[in-house]
Amino acid sequence: PQAGLAARQMRLTSGMLSFIPSERDGRSAEDRARRFAEGTSIFSLAESLGGVESLVEIPAVMTHGSVADSPLEVSQALVRLSVGVEDVDDLLADVMQALDEA
Repeated sequence: PQAGLAARQMRLTSGMLSFIPSERDGRSAEDRARRFAEGTSIFSLAESLGGVESLVEIPAVMTHGSVADSPLEVSQALVRLSVGVEDVDDLLADVMQALDEA
């Protein structure tokens, strides 16, 4: 729903993005986030290590566990993608199939 705002604010593209999947087919956002992260084949489930490969993570359980129950806490359903150097069409196809299956 914020795509228009992002387009106005981000004239250049970024290699990182985050999103929270909506509830669907009786699955919670948290369940869909986990399914999405486990369902990618090009994006590797890992914390960012500064490499060139595409990564997916769920920050609440991977990098931000120490701030749980604090003002810095992030949603359990937040998914973070770090886009690497792989072919853009392959990456888009991977994201779309993982979302469809989540």
